[in-house]
Amino acid sequence: MIADQLIIGNRGNRDTFTKDKTSEKPKRSVAKSVSWRIIGTLDTILISWAVTGTLSLAFSIGMVELVTKMVLYFFHERIWNSINWGK
Repeated sequence: MIADQLIIGNRGNRDTFTKDKTSEKPKRSVAKSVSWRIIGTLDTILISWAVTGTLSLAFSIGMVELVTKMVLYFFHERIWNSINWGK
């Protein structure tokens, strides 16, 4: 079903960026990714602290994770916003 939407469903539809742009703006995706990463990073810091027992190491892990996962989430969100399945 997802493959149909990705491959077959978009054959004649070359203006998906235009439709995607009007359904949710990139700024909204950025705001959502920032708010989610704050929650996720706090979780990672707490788990890292529990596992390592070192707060400074936990914060280091959390800061690296904050940046990488925020970028990944932004692109993940933009891709899902262009898929018609389930809309």
